[in-house]
Amino acid sequence: MIAKIHQAVTAARAAGVQIIWFQNGWDDQYVEAGDAGSPNFHKSNALKTMRKRPELQGTLLAKGSWDYALVDELVPLPGDIVLPKPRYSGFFNTPLDSLLRSRGIRHLIFTGIATNVCVESTLRDGFFLEYFGVVLEDATYQAGPAFAQHAAIFNIETFFGWVSDVDAFCESLRSAS
Repeated sequence: MIAKIHQAVTAARAAGVQIIWFQNGWDDQYVEAGDAGSPNFHKSNALKTMRKRPELQGTLLAKGSWDYALVDELVPLPGDIVLPKPRYSGFFNTPLDSLLRSRGIRHLIFTGIATNVCVESTLRDGFFLEYFGVVLEDATYQAGPAFAQHAAIFNIETFFGWVSDVDAFCESLRSAS
């Protein structure tokens, strides 16, 4: 999946497409994660794990930690945008919508982890804000059972956007230029 994301990003950059990277996590005190009054407190696997294993407190999805960083193979370049996000959707409590609108961007291509959580929720929120979303299925990863990936892809393709693959995306960029 990392190689496929790299392939898509390389082709997109060559075509002049704006690249936006997301980093999901919170401050080291987890204030941004929410307290017991937040659904995130109850549903986030990282937060649940740290409550069960207090010795891990401060080590999961905290800004600056290993799992907050982008992987070494996917390095932002000058001109790319890196956005921290405190919830699954890249639109929630981020400047994403205004960044896109200020650049006249209405079509979004999605790669990443996890298809049925972060990717799908960002694409759904984009749908409700009048963005056209396409998921590159072979450049997404499903953390969990295969049926969840299939269900997410079904929902996206049927109701909220479109589904393609990296080779078709790269070919469409070559054809357009």
